[in-house]
Amino acid sequence: MNETGAAILGWAVPAAIVFGVTAIAIVVLVWGLRRARRSSHARAAAEAVRTQAGGVLVRLDDAVDELELEVGLSGALYGGNAPASLRRARINAAHVRDDSFEDYRGVSDPAMLPADVRKGSKRIMRRAEEALALITRARAEHAEWMRANVSATDQIAAAQGRLTALRASMGDPAKLVAELSARFAEDEWREASRAASAAVSEIEDARSHLTAAASLSSDPTRTALDDLASAERSLRRAEEDARILEESHRLVTQAAQAVPGEFETARVALRQAMVTREGLPPAEADRLGAELHKVEEQLTALETDAARHPTRTIDGIARVRDRLDLALGDARTAQQRLRGARTALPGTLAAARNAIAHADAALGHTGAGADARSRLISAQRELASARQAQDPVSALDAARRAIRDAEDAKALADYAALTGR
Repeated sequence: MNETGAAILGWAVPAAIVFGVTAIAIVVLVWGLRRARRSSHARAAAEAVRTQAGGVLVRLDDAVDELELEVGLSGALYGGNAPASLRRARINAAHVRDDSFEDYRGVSDPAMLPADVRKGSKRIMRRAEEALALITRARAEHAEWMRANVSATDQIAAAQGRLTALRASMGDPAKLVAELSARFAEDEWREASRAASAAVSEIEDARSHLTAAASLSSDPTRTALDDLASAERSLRRAEEDARILEESHRLVTQAAQAVPGEFETARVALRQAMVTREGLPPAEADRLGAELHKVEEQLTALETDAARHPTRTIDGIARVRDRLDLALGDARTAQQRLRGARTALPGTLAAARNAIAHADAALGHTGAGADARSRLISAQRELASARQAQDPVSALDAARRAIRDAEDAKALADYAALTGR
């Protein structure tokens, strides 16, 4: 019996050692693989792929803008006889771009595993490159149709018509800027002034190129396409700057009209918070009282130059309301939260629109990368959600997210302009 037991032990002990060592090796291997997947080297490699995907996505975003230029230049909007491939390519590419920017935000999450970042980034690149290839094919097909069906004279006439309409719709840009500068601080109308100056210069540039194109269109040995393309680009930039001028003027003047009402609703909310404080336990009441005192100080400080800085004031009031909501926390009833959201929403929406306008202008000047563009798109989406939401609390949350995303987009664009990246 002893011999049998010894024999069993003689077999079992080495086997246990072997299996134990193997199990330990497997555990170590799995741990090592997981560590390698999360290592700094793996993250750096994944970041390189993500950056590459961002570059392709920026190319697609620019290509979508160029498609609109191509449609205008080609004359596809006139007569309705042009092949639909260019329009279909533009619609498809815009959908791919929007979806890909959303996916890009996902792979930009620091918590995502490097392997998932690489996989998602490669999917973004594949879809964007497919859309770019479709654009290239559609452009080639449309160019062939243009050569056979549309004359340079027709294109020149259409562009000159747009130029005339733009001049009429702009009115006197200098007058708009002068109106703003007489009432408000420079940081309120600086962007409007830049846009006005740029629009006037771009209109003159477009006119010059159209004049040159017209002189070439009657000569069969020469082409007017280059001047037509340059005129169309200048015209598009002028239209965009005219839009920025009008939007800037509208935002500032509307903010000036809204400031008194926003102060009043903020102070009403502050008084209601003080009433809420009276029903809290002493320790919580003291904490809330100290925070309400700071909110009161901020509102008073904002009032000192509100007339000269209306958009900045609206933004400041929105931040004060956000701070007030955080201070109150769970102390309010559901009805109080709903009432507070209703009164805070108009000013927060205005602040979100202003933040998005500033971010949009910053991106247009710098040609910023995918991170800035994706945040701007997210801000625009959040603002749209805020406008459509039926629940004021949900709408307010979405508007505040729009502000944060727009501020991130502008910061990234400003950094790109500063560093030249």
